[in-house]
Amino acid sequence: MYLATAAQVKEIDRIAIEERGIPSLELMENAARAVVREVLSLPIPGPKKNSRAIGYVTRDGREPTKEEEAAYWAARQRSAVVFCGPGNNGGDGLAVARLLLCEGWRMKCVLVGKREKMTPDSQEMERRLIEVGGTLEDFEPERLADYRGFDVAVDALFGVGLNSDLRPDAMEAVKCMGSAWWTVAVDLPSGVHADTGEILGRAVEADVTVTFSLAKRGLFVGKGVVHSGKIVVADIGIPRDIYRDEEAFPVVTAEKPFLCPRRRDAHKGNFGKVFILAGSRGYTGAPCMVARAAVRSGAGLVTVAVPEEIYPIVAAKCCDEAMVWPVPDSYEELLKKAKSADILLIGPGLGQGVQAENWTLNLLRDIACPVILDADGLNILARHIDVLDKRSAPTVLTPHDGEFARLSGCELPIRDRLAAAQGFVEMHRCILVLKGHRTITAVPDGLGHSRCFVNTTGNPGMAQGGSGDALAGLIVSLCAQGEDDIISAVWLHGRAGDLAAAEKGERGMTVTDLIETIPYAIKECEEE
Repeated sequence: MYLATAAQVKEIDRIAIEERGIPSLELMENAARAVVREVLSLPIPGPKKNSRAIGYVTRDGREPTKEEEAAYWAARQRSAVVFCGPGNNGGDGLAVARLLLCEGWRMKCVLVGKREKMTPDSQEMERRLIEVGGTLEDFEPERLADYRGFDVAVDALFGVGLNSDLRPDAMEAVKCMGSAWWTVAVDLPSGVHADTGEILGRAVEADVTVTFSLAKRGLFVGKGVVHSGKIVVADIGIPRDIYRDEEAFPVVTAEKPFLCPRRRDAHKGNFGKVFILAGSRGYTGAPCMVARAAVRSGAGLVTVAVPEEIYPIVAAKCCDEAMVWPVPDSYEELLKKAKSADILLIGPGLGQGVQAENWTLNLLRDIACPVILDADGLNILARHIDVLDKRSAPTVLTPHDGEFARLSGCELPIRDRLAAAQGFVEMHRCILVLKGHRTITAVPDGLGHSRCFVNTTGNPGMAQGGSGDALAGLIVSLCAQGEDDIISAVWLHGRAGDLAAAEKGERGMTVTDLIETIPYAIKECEEE
Protein backbone atom coordinates (compact mmCIF):
# COMPACT_ATOMS: atom_id res chain seq x y z
CA MET A 1 0.00 0.00 0.00
CA TYR A 2 1.46 3.36 -1.03
CA LEU A 3 1.61 6.01 1.70
CA ALA A 4 1.27 9.57 0.43
CA THR A 5 2.25 12.95 1.83
CA ALA A 6 -0.17 15.85 2.07
CA ALA A 7 1.61 17.56 -0.83
CA GLN A 8 1.27 14.47 -3.03
CA VAL A 9 -2.45 14.15 -2.28
CA LYS A 10 -3.07 17.82 -3.11
CA GLU A 11 -1.21 17.46 -6.41
CA ILE A 12 -3.19 14.32 -7.32
CA ASP A 13 -6.44 16.18 -6.65
CA ARG A 14 -5.24 19.13 -8.74
CA ILE A 15 -4.36 16.92 -11.71
CA ALA A 16 -7.71 15.11 -11.50
CA ILE A 17 -9.71 18.34 -11.39
CA GLU A 18 -7.71 20.74 -13.54
CA GLU A 19 -6.04 18.44 -16.08
CA ARG A 20 -8.48 15.54 -16.29
CA GLY A 21 -11.62 17.66 -15.97
CA ILE A 22 -13.24 15.68 -13.14
CA PRO A 23 -15.67 17.98 -11.26
CA SER A 24 -14.56 18.54 -7.68
CA LEU A 25 -18.16 18.19 -6.49
CA GLU A 26 -18.30 14.75 -8.09
CA LEU A 27 -15.21 13.69 -6.12
CA MET A 28 -16.78 15.13 -2.96
CA GLU A 29 -20.00 13.19 -3.52
CA ASN A 30 -18.02 9.98 -4.09
CA ALA A 31 -16.05 10.59 -0.91
CA ALA A 32 -19.25 11.14 1.08
CA ARG A 33 -20.80 7.95 -0.28
CA ALA A 34 -17.73 5.99 0.82
CA VAL A 35 -18.03 7.41 4.34
CA VAL A 36 -21.77 6.69 4.50
CA ARG A 37 -21.19 3.06 3.47
CA GLU A 38 -18.96 2.62 6.50
CA VAL A 39 -21.38 4.45 8.82
CA LEU A 40 -24.32 2.28 7.71
CA SER A 41 -22.29 -0.88 8.32
CA LEU A 42 -21.62 -0.04 11.98
CA PRO A 43 -23.47 -2.14 14.56
CA ILE A 44 -25.47 0.04 16.92
CA PRO A 45 -25.13 0.13 19.86
CA GLY A 46 -21.36 0.12 19.59
CA PRO A 47 -18.57 -1.08 21.86
CA LYS A 48 -17.99 2.13 23.81
CA LYS A 49 -20.88 1.75 26.26
CA ASN A 50 -23.01 -0.99 27.71
CA SER A 51 -26.45 -0.46 26.19
CA ARG A 52 -28.06 -1.19 29.57
CA ALA A 53 -26.50 2.01 30.85
CA ILE A 54 -29.16 3.85 28.80
CA GLY A 55 -31.44 2.86 31.63
CA TYR A 56 -34.72 2.12 29.85
CA VAL A 57 -37.14 -0.48 31.22
CA THR A 58 -40.18 -2.26 29.84
CA ARG A 59 -43.71 -0.95 30.50
CA ASP A 60 -44.16 -3.27 33.45
CA GLY A 61 -41.03 -1.84 35.07
CA ARG A 62 -38.67 -4.78 34.64
CA GLU A 63 -35.30 -4.90 32.92
CA PRO A 64 -35.66 -5.96 29.26
CA THR A 65 -34.59 -9.36 28.03
CA LYS A 66 -31.84 -9.63 25.43
CA GLU A 67 -34.46 -10.24 22.75
CA GLU A 68 -36.49 -7.17 23.80
CA GLU A 69 -33.33 -5.08 23.93
CA ALA A 70 -32.29 -6.22 20.44
CA ALA A 71 -35.75 -5.39 19.09
CA TYR A 72 -35.54 -1.92 20.65
CA TRP A 73 -32.26 -1.13 18.94
CA ALA A 74 -33.47 -2.55 15.62
CA ALA A 75 -36.55 -0.30 15.61
CA ARG A 76 -34.91 2.81 17.04
CA GLN A 77 -34.06 5.67 14.68
CA ARG A 78 -30.32 6.01 14.15
CA SER A 79 -28.68 9.36 14.87
CA ALA A 80 -25.49 11.14 13.87
CA VAL A 81 -23.77 14.44 14.49
CA VAL A 82 -21.41 15.73 11.79
CA PHE A 83 -18.76 18.28 12.74
CA CYS A 84 -17.71 20.26 9.65
CA GLY A 85 -14.86 22.66 9.14
CA PRO A 86 -15.14 25.48 6.58
CA GLY A 87 -12.82 23.76 4.08
CA ASN A 88 -13.46 20.98 1.60
CA ASN A 89 -13.18 18.34 4.33
CA GLY A 90 -16.23 20.04 5.82
CA GLY A 91 -17.88 19.87 2.40
CA ASP A 92 -17.43 16.09 2.52
CA GLY A 93 -19.11 16.13 5.92
CA LEU A 94 -22.05 18.19 4.64
CA ALA A 95 -22.58 15.64 1.87
CA VAL A 96 -22.43 12.84 4.45
CA ALA A 97 -25.08 14.60 6.55
CA ARG A 98 -27.39 14.93 3.53
CA LEU A 99 -27.03 11.28 2.54
CA LEU A 100 -27.66 10.05 6.09
CA LEU A 101 -30.69 12.33 6.37
CA CYS A 102 -32.05 10.74 3.19
CA GLU A 103 -31.47 7.34 4.82
CA GLY A 104 -33.87 8.33 7.60
CA TRP A 105 -31.29 9.17 10.26
CA ARG A 106 -31.82 11.91 12.84
CA MET A 107 -29.13 14.44 11.97
CA LYS A 108 -27.29 17.36 13.51
CA CYS A 109 -24.78 19.09 11.26
CA VAL A 110 -22.47 21.65 12.86
CA LEU A 111 -20.03 24.21 11.44
CA VAL A 112 -16.89 24.66 13.54
CA GLY A 113 -15.32 27.81 12.12
CA LYS A 114 -16.33 30.96 10.30
CA ARG A 115 -18.95 30.87 7.54
CA GLU A 116 -17.10 33.47 5.49
CA LYS A 117 -14.23 31.01 5.15
CA MET A 118 -16.35 28.24 3.64
CA THR A 119 -15.09 27.12 0.25
CA PRO A 120 -17.39 27.30 -2.80
CA ASP A 121 -17.76 23.51 -2.80
CA SER A 122 -18.72 23.53 0.89
CA GLN A 123 -21.28 26.25 0.24
CA GLU A 124 -22.80 24.16 -2.55
CA MET A 125 -22.97 21.13 -0.26
CA GLU A 126 -24.75 23.25 2.37
CA ARG A 127 -27.29 24.30 -0.28
CA ARG A 128 -27.92 20.64 -1.17
CA LEU A 129 -28.34 19.77 2.50
CA ILE A 130 -30.95 22.52 2.94
CA GLU A 131 -32.81 21.22 -0.13
CA VAL A 132 -33.55 17.93 1.63
CA GLY A 133 -34.58 19.57 4.90
CA GLY A 134 -31.26 19.70 6.74
CA THR A 135 -29.48 22.64 8.34
CA LEU A 136 -25.91 23.62 9.10
CA GLU A 137 -25.78 25.05 12.62
CA ASP A 138 -23.01 27.16 14.09
CA PHE A 139 -21.08 25.32 16.81
CA GLU A 140 -21.75 26.70 20.28
CA PRO A 141 -19.14 25.40 22.75
CA GLU A 142 -21.19 26.58 25.72
CA ARG A 143 -23.95 24.11 24.73
CA LEU A 144 -21.86 20.92 24.63
CA ALA A 145 -24.75 18.77 25.85
CA ASP A 146 -26.50 19.38 22.51
CA TYR A 147 -23.75 17.50 20.67
CA ARG A 148 -23.50 14.45 22.89
CA GLY A 149 -25.31 11.12 22.97
CA PHE A 150 -25.45 10.40 19.23
CA ASP A 151 -24.93 6.96 17.74
CA VAL A 152 -22.23 8.22 15.36
CA ALA A 153 -20.03 11.30 15.33
CA VAL A 154 -18.52 12.15 11.95
CA ASP A 155 -15.28 14.13 12.03
CA ALA A 156 -15.05 16.40 8.99
CA LEU A 157 -13.21 19.28 10.64
CA PHE A 158 -9.84 19.27 8.89
CA GLY A 159 -8.21 17.36 6.07
CA VAL A 160 -4.57 16.87 5.15
CA GLY A 161 -3.74 20.59 5.23
CA LEU A 162 -3.66 20.99 9.02
CA ASN A 163 -0.16 21.81 10.31
CA SER A 164 -0.76 23.73 13.54
CA ASP A 165 -2.46 23.02 16.86
CA LEU A 166 -6.25 22.91 16.92
CA ARG A 167 -8.10 26.07 17.87
CA PRO A 168 -10.03 26.04 21.18
CA ASP A 169 -13.42 25.62 19.47
CA ALA A 170 -12.13 22.67 17.44
CA MET A 171 -10.74 21.10 20.61
CA GLU A 172 -14.18 21.34 22.22
CA ALA A 173 -15.73 19.68 19.17
CA VAL A 174 -13.16 16.87 19.40
CA LYS A 175 -14.14 16.29 23.03
CA CYS A 176 -17.80 16.00 22.03
CA MET A 177 -17.07 13.28 19.50
CA GLY A 178 -15.87 10.94 22.22
CA SER A 179 -19.40 10.63 23.61
CA ALA A 180 -20.80 8.87 20.53
CA TRP A 181 -21.02 5.10 20.16
CA TRP A 182 -18.80 5.38 17.11
CA THR A 183 -16.53 8.08 15.68
CA VAL A 184 -15.82 8.06 11.94
CA ALA A 185 -13.08 10.34 10.56
CA VAL A 186 -13.25 11.74 7.05
CA ASP A 187 -9.86 11.27 5.30
CA LEU A 188 -7.80 11.86 8.47
CA PRO A 189 -8.64 12.22 12.18
CA SER A 190 -8.61 15.96 12.90
CA GLY A 191 -5.54 16.92 14.90
CA VAL A 192 -3.28 14.28 13.31
CA HIS A 193 -0.47 15.59 11.11
CA ALA A 194 -0.92 13.99 7.69
CA ASP A 195 2.80 13.29 7.15
CA THR A 196 4.23 12.53 10.59
CA GLY A 197 1.33 11.24 12.68
CA GLU A 198 2.13 13.93 15.25
CA ILE A 199 -0.78 15.09 17.43
CA LEU A 200 -1.41 18.80 16.98
CA GLY A 201 -2.61 19.72 20.45
CA ARG A 202 -5.44 17.20 20.56
CA ALA A 203 -6.82 14.72 18.04
CA VAL A 204 -9.98 12.79 17.30
CA GLU A 205 -9.87 9.16 18.40
CA ALA A 206 -11.60 7.53 15.47
CA ASP A 207 -13.03 4.03 15.40
CA VAL A 208 -12.93 4.14 11.59
CA THR A 209 -11.03 6.42 9.25
CA VAL A 210 -12.19 6.54 5.63
CA THR A 211 -9.29 7.96 3.63
CA PHE A 212 -9.46 8.72 -0.08
CA SER A 213 -7.47 7.38 -3.05
CA LEU A 214 -4.24 6.81 -1.11
CA ALA A 215 -3.48 6.22 2.55
CA LYS A 216 -1.76 9.11 4.29
CA ARG A 217 1.55 8.56 6.06
CA GLY A 218 0.25 9.98 9.33
CA LEU A 219 -2.30 7.15 9.59
CA PHE A 220 0.51 4.59 9.82
CA VAL A 221 3.25 6.28 11.86
CA GLY A 222 3.54 8.19 15.12
CA LYS A 223 0.57 8.73 17.40
CA GLY A 224 -1.68 8.90 14.35
CA VAL A 225 -1.74 5.10 14.38
CA VAL A 226 -3.64 4.89 17.65
CA HIS A 227 -6.07 7.67 16.66
CA SER A 228 -7.08 6.19 13.30
CA GLY A 229 -8.87 2.96 14.21
CA LYS A 230 -9.79 0.79 11.25
CA ILE A 231 -8.47 2.37 8.04
CA VAL A 232 -10.52 2.13 4.85
CA VAL A 233 -8.93 3.39 1.62
CA ALA A 234 -11.79 4.42 -0.68
CA ASP A 235 -11.71 4.92 -4.43
CA ILE A 236 -13.45 8.23 -5.19
CA GLY A 237 -13.05 8.21 -8.95
CA ILE A 238 -9.53 9.58 -9.45
CA PRO A 239 -7.86 7.64 -12.31
CA ARG A 240 -5.27 5.30 -10.87
CA ASP A 241 -2.69 6.09 -13.54
CA ILE A 242 -2.23 9.48 -11.85
CA TYR A 243 -0.69 7.80 -8.81
CA ARG A 244 0.52 4.47 -10.14
CA ASP A 245 4.19 5.53 -10.40
CA GLU A 246 5.98 3.45 -7.77
CA GLU A 247 9.01 5.74 -7.60
CA ALA A 248 6.78 8.67 -6.64
CA PHE A 249 5.81 6.95 -3.39
CA PRO A 250 8.97 5.85 -1.56
CA VAL A 251 7.00 4.86 1.55
CA VAL A 252 4.82 1.74 1.56
CA THR A 253 3.39 -0.68 4.09
CA ALA A 254 5.16 -4.01 4.45
CA GLU A 255 3.05 -6.84 3.06
CA LYS A 256 2.83 -10.47 4.11
CA PRO A 257 5.88 -12.13 2.56
CA PHE A 258 6.02 -15.23 0.42
CA LEU A 259 8.71 -17.69 1.49
CA CYS A 260 9.75 -20.41 -0.94
CA PRO A 261 9.44 -23.99 0.33
CA ARG A 262 12.76 -25.77 0.82
CA ARG A 263 14.16 -28.02 -1.87
CA ARG A 264 13.77 -31.72 -1.19
CA ASP A 265 17.52 -32.39 -1.64
CA ALA A 266 18.67 -29.51 0.61
CA HIS A 267 21.39 -29.83 3.28
CA LYS A 268 22.44 -27.58 6.15
CA GLY A 269 24.99 -25.74 4.03
CA ASN A 270 22.19 -24.43 1.82
CA PHE A 271 20.70 -22.40 4.65
CA GLY A 272 23.66 -20.33 5.72
CA LYS A 273 26.31 -20.07 8.39
CA VAL A 274 25.48 -17.50 11.04
CA PHE A 275 28.08 -16.05 13.40
CA ILE A 276 26.80 -14.16 16.46
CA LEU A 277 29.15 -12.13 18.65
CA ALA A 278 27.21 -11.31 21.78
CA GLY A 279 26.97 -11.47 25.56
CA SER A 280 29.01 -10.26 28.51
CA ARG A 281 29.07 -10.67 32.26
CA GLY A 282 25.51 -10.10 33.53
CA TYR A 283 24.07 -10.30 30.00
CA THR A 284 23.93 -13.99 29.20
CA GLY A 285 20.30 -14.05 28.07
CA ALA A 286 20.74 -11.95 24.92
CA PRO A 287 23.01 -14.37 23.01
CA CYS A 288 20.72 -17.27 23.88
CA MET A 289 17.57 -15.53 22.67
CA VAL A 290 19.27 -14.42 19.45
CA ALA A 291 20.46 -17.96 18.82
CA ARG A 292 17.03 -19.48 19.51
CA ALA A 293 15.37 -17.06 17.09
CA ALA A 294 17.97 -17.79 14.41
CA VAL A 295 17.51 -21.55 14.83
CA ARG A 296 13.71 -21.35 14.95
CA SER A 297 13.67 -19.37 11.69
CA GLY A 298 15.70 -21.97 9.83
CA ALA A 299 19.39 -21.01 9.74
CA GLY A 300 21.59 -23.96 8.72
CA LEU A 301 24.46 -23.46 11.19
CA VAL A 302 24.46 -21.02 14.10
CA THR A 303 27.61 -20.20 16.06
CA VAL A 304 27.39 -18.04 19.17
CA ALA A 305 30.72 -16.45 20.11
CA VAL A 306 30.86 -15.19 23.70
CA PRO A 307 33.59 -14.00 26.08
CA GLU A 308 35.32 -16.91 27.81
CA GLU A 309 34.16 -15.81 31.27
CA ILE A 310 30.49 -16.44 30.40
CA TYR A 311 31.02 -19.43 28.13
CA PRO A 312 29.92 -22.08 30.70
CA ILE A 313 26.69 -20.19 31.45
CA VAL A 314 25.73 -19.58 27.83
CA ALA A 315 26.69 -23.13 26.82
CA ALA A 316 24.32 -24.46 29.50
CA LYS A 317 21.49 -22.05 28.67
CA CYS A 318 21.70 -22.01 24.91
CA CYS A 319 19.60 -24.23 22.69
CA ASP A 320 21.31 -27.49 21.70
CA GLU A 321 20.98 -26.64 18.01
CA ALA A 322 23.40 -23.67 18.26
CA MET A 323 27.15 -24.02 18.76
CA VAL A 324 28.65 -21.90 21.56
CA TRP A 325 32.27 -20.85 21.07
CA PRO A 326 34.45 -19.08 23.68
CA VAL A 327 36.29 -16.17 22.08
CA PRO A 328 40.06 -16.53 22.67
CA ASP A 329 42.41 -13.64 23.45
CA SER A 330 43.75 -13.65 19.90
CA TYR A 331 41.84 -11.37 17.52
CA GLU A 332 43.27 -13.34 14.59
CA GLU A 333 41.47 -16.46 15.76
CA LEU A 334 38.22 -14.51 16.17
CA LEU A 335 38.63 -13.07 12.66
CA LYS A 336 39.34 -16.50 11.18
CA LYS A 337 36.22 -17.95 12.79
CA ALA A 338 34.09 -15.01 11.70
CA LYS A 339 35.33 -15.23 8.10
CA SER A 340 34.03 -18.79 7.86
CA ALA A 341 30.45 -17.47 8.22
CA ASP A 342 28.13 -16.06 5.59
CA ILE A 343 26.82 -13.27 7.81
CA LEU A 344 27.64 -11.72 11.20
CA LEU A 345 25.51 -10.31 13.98
CA ILE A 346 27.36 -8.17 16.50
CA GLY A 347 26.16 -6.55 19.67
CA PRO A 348 23.36 -8.07 21.78
CA GLY A 349 24.50 -7.93 25.41
CA LEU A 350 28.13 -7.45 24.30
CA GLY A 351 28.85 -4.46 26.51
CA GLN A 352 30.82 -1.36 25.55
CA GLY A 353 34.17 -2.09 27.16
CA VAL A 354 37.53 -1.75 25.42
CA GLN A 355 37.59 -5.37 24.28
CA ALA A 356 34.02 -5.26 22.91
CA GLU A 357 34.80 -2.02 21.07
CA ASN A 358 37.99 -3.41 19.53
CA TRP A 359 36.23 -6.60 18.40
CA THR A 360 33.35 -4.67 16.84
CA LEU A 361 35.36 -2.02 15.01
CA ASN A 362 38.04 -4.40 13.75
CA LEU A 363 35.48 -6.89 12.42
CA LEU A 364 33.63 -4.11 10.63
CA ARG A 365 36.89 -3.12 8.93
CA ASP A 366 38.12 -6.63 8.15
CA ILE A 367 34.96 -8.59 7.24
CA ALA A 368 33.67 -8.50 3.67
CA CYS A 369 30.37 -10.30 4.31
CA PRO A 370 27.14 -8.61 5.49
CA VAL A 371 27.10 -7.49 9.13
CA ILE A 372 24.10 -6.74 11.35
CA LEU A 373 24.67 -4.41 14.31
CA ASP A 374 22.29 -4.44 17.26
CA ALA A 375 22.25 -3.09 20.83
CA ASP A 376 25.82 -2.49 22.10
CA GLY A 377 27.18 -2.86 18.59
CA LEU A 378 25.15 0.23 17.66
CA ASN A 379 26.31 2.21 20.67
CA ILE A 380 29.93 1.43 19.81
CA LEU A 381 29.37 2.42 16.20
CA ALA A 382 27.79 5.72 17.29
CA ARG A 383 31.22 6.81 18.54
CA HIS A 384 32.91 5.78 15.29
CA ILE A 385 30.35 6.43 12.53
CA ASP A 386 33.19 6.85 10.01
CA VAL A 387 33.72 3.08 10.15
CA LEU A 388 30.22 2.57 8.76
CA ASP A 389 30.84 4.97 5.90
CA LYS A 390 34.02 3.12 4.86
CA ARG A 391 32.33 -0.29 4.60
CA SER A 392 31.53 -1.57 1.12
CA ALA A 393 29.69 -4.73 2.21
CA PRO A 394 26.04 -4.50 3.32
CA THR A 395 25.51 -3.28 6.88
CA VAL A 396 22.19 -3.50 8.71
CA LEU A 397 21.50 -1.36 11.79
CA THR A 398 18.59 -2.20 14.12
CA PRO A 399 18.23 0.69 16.61
CA HIS A 400 15.32 1.76 18.74
CA ASP A 401 14.72 5.51 18.91
CA GLY A 402 17.25 6.11 21.71
CA GLU A 403 20.02 4.24 19.90
CA PHE A 404 19.12 5.99 16.66
CA ALA A 405 19.42 9.37 18.36
CA ARG A 406 22.98 8.46 19.41
CA LEU A 407 23.81 7.29 15.88
CA SER A 408 22.33 10.26 14.05
CA GLY A 409 22.60 13.07 16.58
CA CYS A 410 18.87 13.86 16.28
CA GLU A 411 16.80 14.97 19.25
CA LEU A 412 14.27 12.89 21.16
CA PRO A 413 11.40 12.45 20.68
CA ILE A 414 11.82 11.99 16.94
CA ARG A 415 9.09 14.11 15.38
CA ASP A 416 9.23 12.56 11.89
CA ARG A 417 10.58 9.00 12.06
CA LEU A 418 10.11 8.42 8.33
CA ALA A 419 12.11 11.47 7.28
CA ALA A 420 14.80 10.72 9.88
CA ALA A 421 15.18 7.12 8.67
CA GLN A 422 15.29 8.14 5.01
CA GLY A 423 17.85 10.85 5.62
CA PHE A 424 20.16 8.58 7.63
CA VAL A 425 20.13 5.81 5.03
CA GLU A 426 20.77 8.20 2.17
CA MET A 427 23.72 9.68 4.07
CA HIS A 428 25.36 6.45 5.25
CA ARG A 429 24.32 3.91 2.56
CA CYS A 430 23.22 1.25 5.05
CA ILE A 431 19.98 -0.58 5.77
CA LEU A 432 18.14 0.75 8.81
CA VAL A 433 15.51 -1.02 10.90
CA LEU A 434 14.12 1.70 13.19
CA LYS A 435 12.33 -0.35 15.83
CA GLY A 436 9.22 0.68 17.70
CA HIS A 437 5.48 0.82 17.23
CA ARG A 438 5.24 0.49 13.44
CA THR A 439 8.89 -0.41 12.81
CA ILE A 440 10.34 1.36 9.77
CA THR A 441 12.80 -0.40 7.47
CA ALA A 442 14.70 2.01 5.21
CA VAL A 443 16.63 0.57 2.27
CA PRO A 444 18.93 2.50 -0.14
CA ASP A 445 17.91 2.29 -3.79
CA GLY A 446 21.44 2.60 -5.17
CA LEU A 447 20.69 6.00 -6.70
CA GLY A 448 21.22 8.09 -3.59
CA HIS A 449 17.64 7.74 -2.39
CA SER A 450 15.84 5.27 -0.14
CA ARG A 451 12.62 3.35 0.16
CA CYS A 452 10.80 2.91 3.48
CA PHE A 453 8.58 0.03 4.56
CA VAL A 454 6.22 0.57 7.50
CA ASN A 455 5.43 -2.65 9.35
CA THR A 456 1.88 -3.21 10.62
CA THR A 457 2.23 -6.48 12.56
CA GLY A 458 2.96 -6.70 16.28
CA ASN A 459 1.35 -5.68 19.56
CA PRO A 460 2.14 -4.08 22.96
CA GLY A 461 2.92 -7.49 24.46
CA MET A 462 6.21 -7.36 22.57
CA ALA A 463 7.33 -4.27 24.51
CA GLN A 464 9.73 -6.10 26.80
CA GLY A 465 13.43 -6.86 27.09
CA GLY A 466 14.64 -9.42 24.59
CA SER A 467 12.15 -8.66 21.83
CA GLY A 468 14.88 -6.87 19.88
CA ASP A 469 17.18 -9.88 20.31
CA ALA A 470 14.52 -12.10 18.73
CA LEU A 471 14.24 -9.69 15.81
CA ALA A 472 18.01 -9.61 15.32
CA GLY A 473 18.10 -13.41 15.28
CA LEU A 474 15.31 -13.53 12.72
CA ILE A 475 17.02 -10.99 10.45
CA VAL A 476 20.41 -12.71 10.50
CA SER A 477 18.80 -16.10 9.91
CA LEU A 478 16.68 -15.09 6.90
CA CYS A 479 19.61 -13.23 5.33
CA ALA A 480 21.83 -16.28 5.81
CA GLN A 481 19.25 -18.45 4.05
CA GLY A 482 19.41 -16.29 0.96
CA GLU A 483 15.99 -14.74 1.47
CA ASP A 484 17.86 -11.43 1.84
CA ASP A 485 14.63 -9.82 2.91
CA ILE A 486 14.89 -7.80 6.10
CA ILE A 487 11.37 -6.46 5.55
CA SER A 488 10.04 -10.03 5.72
CA ALA A 489 11.94 -10.66 8.96
CA VAL A 490 10.39 -7.59 10.57
CA TRP A 491 6.91 -8.67 9.41
CA LEU A 492 7.42 -12.22 10.72
CA HIS A 493 8.68 -10.92 14.07
CA GLY A 494 5.47 -8.94 14.53
CA ARG A 495 3.31 -11.80 13.29
CA ALA A 496 4.97 -14.21 15.72
CA GLY A 497 4.23 -11.71 18.48
CA ASP A 498 0.59 -11.58 17.40
CA LEU A 499 0.34 -15.37 17.48
CA ALA A 500 1.92 -15.47 20.95
CA ALA A 501 -0.49 -12.78 22.19
CA ALA A 502 -3.47 -14.69 20.78
CA GLU A 503 -2.45 -17.73 22.80
CA LYS A 504 -1.10 -16.19 26.03
CA GLY A 505 -2.43 -12.62 26.04
CA GLU A 506 -0.40 -9.44 25.69
CA ARG A 507 0.35 -9.15 29.40
CA GLY A 508 1.39 -12.74 29.93
CA MET A 509 3.36 -13.49 26.76
CA THR A 510 7.15 -13.61 26.91
CA VAL A 511 9.90 -13.29 24.33
CA THR A 512 10.37 -17.05 24.59
CA ASP A 513 6.70 -17.46 23.60
CA LEU A 514 7.33 -15.19 20.62
CA ILE A 515 10.36 -17.20 19.53
CA GLU A 516 8.41 -20.45 19.81
CA THR A 517 5.73 -19.09 17.46
CA ILE A 518 8.20 -18.01 14.75
CA PRO A 519 7.87 -21.38 12.94
CA TYR A 520 4.09 -20.96 12.77
CA ALA A 521 4.40 -17.45 11.31
CA ILE A 522 6.84 -18.78 8.70
CA LYS A 523 4.58 -21.73 7.95
CA GLU A 524 1.71 -19.33 7.15
CA CYS A 525 3.89 -17.58 4.58
CA GLU A 526 5.10 -20.83 3.00
CA GLU A 527 1.54 -22.08 2.67
CA GLU A 528 0.52 -18.86 0.92
